[in-house]
Amino acid sequence: MSLLEIRDLNVRFATTDGEVSAVNGINLDIDRGRTLGIVGESGSGKSQLAFSIMGLLARNGRASGSVNFDGTEILNAPPAVLNRIRADRIAMIFQDPMTSLNPYMRVSDQMAEVLTLHKGLSKREAVAESVRMLDAVKIPDAKGRIRLYPHEFSGGMRQRVMIAMALLCRPDLLIADEPTTALDVTVQAQIMELLADLQRELGMALILITHDLGVVAGSCERVMVMYGGRVMERAPVDPLFADPAHPYTQGLLAAIPRVDQKGDKLSAIPGSPPNMTHPPAGCPFAPRCAYVMAICHQVMPPLEDFATDRERACHAAVGTVRMGHAPQPDLPEPAAADLDEATLPDPHDLLPQGAIAGAGTAGAPREPADDR
Repeated sequence: MSLLEIRDLNVRFATTDGEVSAVNGINLDIDRGRTLGIVGESGSGKSQLAFSIMGLLARNGRASGSVNFDGTEILNAPPAVLNRIRADRIAMIFQDPMTSLNPYMRVSDQMAEVLTLHKGLSKREAVAESVRMLDAVKIPDAKGRIRLYPHEFSGGMRQRVMIAMALLCRPDLLIADEPTTALDVTVQAQIMELLADLQRELGMALILITHDLGVVAGSCERVMVMYGGRVMERAPVDPLFADPAHPYTQGLLAAIPRVDQKGDKLSAIPGSPPNMTHPPAGCPFAPRCAYVMAICHQVMPPLEDFATDRERACHAAVGTVRMGHAPQPDLPEPAAADLDEATLPDPHDLLPQGAIAGAGTAGAPREPADDR
């Protein structure tokens, strides 16, 4: 059994404008010691998926489906049950540390509270352990600064305090929602290395929610691409970055600036994310997709296997998307399931000459070699 098993998870919010469908039919498994990256634009449902796991949805939100953690059903569990699990066995690094830390309490009191509640340590022991964890996340003079208030830290320092607090109990599962968003590149690398070290030491599973595809490429084993509250594509990191099989994944990777790309214009996905108060009947990405067909507006494509350990939800044929050609409306479009994987071109043959298969190179236009 996986450490975390999610089945048909749906999250809805009641608003004055109507019901918002934030998460729609998500299935997910993650084992101990594994790392899953979840990527997608703002509003794709990434954070609400995490909040539903933690039991932290807003009061106007409701979740349905199943979230099984280590054999225990925790979706919509009573607060007394969740409080025994949260911070101790499942921890979360929140996106905005300024609103996540209590401005009226010293950092020492907030961190020590976690250890006294879940580990039974004395206040002195808890503060000493908190200092060690602040040292681990590279906060200078941790022993002197632990008694400061959150507003006395910079944004990046507050983010590191949140990371240290989440790791205090050595959880079995860590959900990190944009954990390095306020940090410079050097500290980003240090934090991700720290998380990787703890993961190896404790066998901790990690769900990394981020917009930074570079962090995903360097830190995750699998990637789940979300859009409109649904999974668009799911695959191991290397195949997904070298050979994206969904138009939305292609768009995200193409938007990464590349040193081998000529010209000043950056690639962007046209249009805007869907209004989930009135979700589309078909694929939520259809209005922005270059491969759109009539069926895309009418029927949501199922998430299906198309290669070993790879899934996608798209009506367009795998070969069509890989080759970068939009379907012709007057020609029959072959089903993805009918394509023989062996007949598809090697994705490395589609890369620009001299390019490395990886972040930002997949789906790039072919350019002639410069012979000068």
